[in-house]
Amino acid sequence: MKLFYLVIGALFVNNFVMSRFLGICSFLGVSKKIETAKGMGLAVTFVMTIASLITYLISNFILIPLNITYLTTMAYILVIASLVQFVEMVIRKMSPSLYSALGIFLPLITTNCAILGAVLINVQEKYTLVESLVFGAASGLGYMLAIVLLAGLRERMEANDKIPEALKGLPLSLITAGLMSIAFLGFQGLIH
Repeated sequence: MKLFYLVIGALFVNNFVMSRFLGICSFLGVSKKIETAKGMGLAVTFVMTIASLITYLISNFILIPLNITYLTTMAYILVIASLVQFVEMVIRKMSPSLYSALGIFLPLITTNCAILGAVLINVQEKYTLVESLVFGAASGLGYMLAIVLLAGLRERMEANDKIPEALKGLPLSLITAGLMSIAFLGFQGLIH
């Protein structure tokens, strides 16, 4: 039952973008088209899940036993950076069009605070290995949900010719993201 609450919490109640406001840079930068939003969402989900696994192992088998927990942030950032390099190589090889569409935002996953936030929350909440994996995957899927929703809305708004010129682009995207965040507040009472 705890795993179910972790999934619902990460997807809706404590969504990293909509509730915790982490990962906003890539959220706004890559959400112009649904296809690129899906690609970024999948990349973030993969990195977040595998980073949760690896950082759990590093924390519990290296940092804590050797009493060097002061190296936590540095170790986690190295893990995340390595995973992002792996994902970047795979995407470049498998889908060059997605690689070019993601542009600078793909390497920026390394500094995506949502991923570092997820692995630090795993440690802070003292999640087990399975709970860490579930939380990492669900948090990544929550990020993907938010970015794909915004991309869908932005595509529809882009096709609308009645939007005032002053609101086109980033201003309307920020307003839309704010309204989405308010909508996600409706999930707050879902779990306790």
